[in-house]
Amino acid sequence: MQNHPIGIFDSGVGGTSIWTEITRVLPNENTIYLADSKYAPYGRRSKDEIIKLSIKNTEKLLSLNCKIIVVACNTATTNAIKELRSTYQIPFIGIEPAIKPAALNSKTKKIGVLATKGTLSSELFAKTSDLYTQNIEVIDVIGTGLVELIEEGKIKTKEMYTLLYSYIKPMIDKNIDYLVLGCSHYPYLIPILKQMLPQQVKIIDSGEAVAKQTKSILQSNNLLTLNTNPGAHILHTNGSIETLKSIVQTNPEINYDISTLVF
Repeated sequence: MQNHPIGIFDSGVGGTSIWTEITRVLPNENTIYLADSKYAPYGRRSKDEIIKLSIKNTEKLLSLNCKIIVVACNTATTNAIKELRSTYQIPFIGIEPAIKPAALNSKTKKIGVLATKGTLSSELFAKTSDLYTQNIEVIDVIGTGLVELIEEGKIKTKEMYTLLYSYIKPMIDKNIDYLVLGCSHYPYLIPILKQMLPQQVKIIDSGEAVAKQTKSILQSNNLLTLNTNPGAHILHTNGSIETLKSIVQTNPEINYDISTLVF
């Protein structure tokens, strides 16, 4: 089992931001990534739909002999990971908005959360928010349309800039000092966000924390690879292969193969 791959899935190309961190923290591990772009974004789907899609992706990764599965999607984690963990024996790693560090470190006591509707309306998000933000004002905004533009390869466009600024401006007006990115697609917007936000605003995403948690769970389950060479990485998409290639090409140091797959 040790040399079996780490499985990772997301509702499209965004979870490659998590995949990149995993390959950095665990350079000898093999990985298989599923970009479920055909059904993106999950954030506008019902909880039942999200659970069914997450089960579909899990079954595909299990058929490819994955030893652990990373749900590299905030919406899938907050809506489906409880179901996945109760159904399958394999370890699951989830991802949710990093509200805790933002709330604990905020000086202005005002933080922004940019996420999908599916994440912000979930029970898990509500529990986490209630636990850590009792004395904090949370300005949460649904990033409608952002995932679609990223999936279409329209990151550096006027359309993206205009839409993103309309979501960020209310947070700036409220004097936030932390912005929490609650979707694995959104780290690809950080260069634009840095142009928009005041210099003192810190941006938090969950990529590094998820990668470290993946390593910890592999260690505790005696599943770390025995391989001493750089890992092999396969990325599958049921959507546009060109969009996935354009996103992943920002990581030229990683050796990977990309292909289309029906799932």
